[in-house]
Amino acid sequence: MNVEIKIFNSLTKTKEIFKPIEEGKVKIYVCGPTVYSSSHIGHARTFITFDILIRFFEYLGYEVKYVRNVTDVGHLSGELLEGEDKIVSQAKKERISVWEVVDKYMFEFFKAMDLLNIRRPNIQPRPSQLIPEIQKAIDKLLEEGYAYITETGIYFDVSKFEDYGKLSGIKKEELIKHRIEPDPTKRNPADFALWKFCDEKYPLKWEYKGKYGFPGWHIECSIMNLKHLGETIDIHGGGKDLIFPHHENEIAQSEALTKKQFVRYWMHVGFVTVNGEKMAKSKGNFVTIFDAIKKVKNPEVLRVFAMRAHYRSDLDYNEAVSYTHLRAHETRHDL
Repeated sequence: MNVEIKIFNSLTKTKEIFKPIEEGKVKIYVCGPTVYSSSHIGHARTFITFDILIRFFEYLGYEVKYVRNVTDVGHLSGELLEGEDKIVSQAKKERISVWEVVDKYMFEFFKAMDLLNIRRPNIQPRPSQLIPEIQKAIDKLLEEGYAYITETGIYFDVSKFEDYGKLSGIKKEELIKHRIEPDPTKRNPADFALWKFCDEKYPLKWEYKGKYGFPGWHIECSIMNLKHLGETIDIHGGGKDLIFPHHENEIAQSEALTKKQFVRYWMHVGFVTVNGEKMAKSKGNFVTIFDAIKKVKNPEVLRVFAMRAHYRSDLDYNEAVSYTHLRAHETRHDL
């Protein structure tokens, strides 16, 4: 390729000339949604950003292999997987099964992506489809001393990975501040779950080590990467809220497994705020993709909105200003 592309790498905190692992090909993984509720405009911005990036690579002649997962188990409420699975919690609220919740919000997400003219990835893996691979990887981490078993689960020992914190910059002595009610059975409050044990009545469970349990959120993405893209990939992306702990933990367990660099270039998209405030259901300012589309009529307006600021900067959703302006100019854009 004759065109020089520079990417800001969240790992090195610098702009770097993009050099793919394999000439003419790009392997990209983007963390997809946990399908327990409707996707919001922050999700839309992230996936629009990477859709544009992929289209740009293809325009330049690259062959792109794009993987975006759907998390259907293991993403618990609270930090460090100390709470209940978000899908299980939603199933209780709606009084339906966990798999009904997964299908409901997964297909709703697919519909939203189609409306936003976001190309579907080459592969859309789900953790529930890869339980044997996840268990095999945990076995290897246990054998090599990176993980240990307690009565509550299997944990990654952060102290065994020397480069922990290289993406987020967090210091090991600061980690305890980011843990909610740390499990007393762990060696260190900073250690994170690879697998959680549960009783036989839990709706999301698989047999492993003679008990019922389910995978941790972080190990899932590592295994989906390794299975579908290989031991080292070109670009890994997501919202900047995933830098810590999710992506930091992905690096630790992936590189512990392969002894190779996990990702060459990390890219993170800024937040979408609403009238200057962080979006949250408790604040009543939570805007779903479908809510936004109903207001602007043309979904392509949201693509324009997503590009109104540099992708790494935060972007404010203000209907009175942003959408009045955007709707007046929507006919000028063909995205």
